[in-house]
Amino acid sequence: MTNTLMNQLVNPLIYIVFVLLAVAFLTLLERKVLGYMQFRKGPNVVGPYGTIQPIADGIKLFIKEPIRPSSSSPLMFMTSPILALTLAMMLAPMPLPHPMTNLNLGMLFILALSSLAVYSILGSGWASNSKYALVGALRAVAQTISYEVSLGLIILSIMIFSGGYSLQTLSTSQEKMWLLIPAWPLAMMWYISTLAETNRAPFDLTEGESELVSGFNVEYAGGPFALFFLAEYANILLMNTLSAILFLGTSYRPNAPELSTIYTMTKAALLAGLFLWVRASYPRFRYDRLMHLIWKNFLPITLAFVLWHTALPIALASLPPQT
Repeated sequence: MTNTLMNQLVNPLIYIVFVLLAVAFLTLLERKVLGYMQFRKGPNVVGPYGTIQPIADGIKLFIKEPIRPSSSSPLMFMTSPILALTLAMMLAPMPLPHPMTNLNLGMLFILALSSLAVYSILGSGWASNSKYALVGALRAVAQTISYEVSLGLIILSIMIFSGGYSLQTLSTSQEKMWLLIPAWPLAMMWYISTLAETNRAPFDLTEGESELVSGFNVEYAGGPFALFFLAEYANILLMNTLSAILFLGTSYRPNAPELSTIYTMTKAALLAGLFLWVRASYPRFRYDRLMHLIWKNFLPITLAFVLWHTALPIALASLPPQT
């Protein structure tokens, strides 16, 4: 009974603490990287080299008064940021190297969680009763629904490769070779789609500061804004960890599982660093180009790959046996 309580309650809480710490220092890394790429200094006052800046920012946000517009919907306005962070923290099926919850359809479960995240954005935009927030929320819905089509088809192709929807099966199938090598076009489209799925530059049209003055979260301040901020960066870590597991393997070592976790998270950190590099390098997409990219380019290519990967085992099975 005690062990069960420990596994179901205490272990996930410890897991969440480390995820939040990683989120805090990812924000610091982003500000440093953007600063040096734009020939300026990042945070360098609070603590040595600005290392305590994320903690100071978090304290400042949570002690500020949460302002709520008088015309907003009170319940949904306060529930949306909590829902966003809760969905971002549900990382249980990730094999690092062993999943906390080993689901047979773990990949579909993670895809469903990423789909639910759009409801928090839609709820916050609608409940704010602001035209800028509503336009940002509608953009988020259209963008997320569009790019989830390509994500689902890419996952279907990868699952045909690995032979199952379990993330543990996916890890086992990459012991000899990463799927990045035979499926590099899918990996490229997956990475671009995760940028759009997490509303990151150059696909950050839901926040569009130059057009929508911060978009769906324009009416949020203090603690609720901090929850949205944490959820966004936790989703970045989630999607990059998933990208590493899908295409770069988890390097499972039975004698040293800690090394497997370190290798996997190092790959995820490098992919997250590439997110920051993309933000500093590319301007924001125009909205019609965003939709053109998915519906006219990614969708036909991913459909062709699904048909090809489905037909490949049948074609190989029909070959005469070699003597």
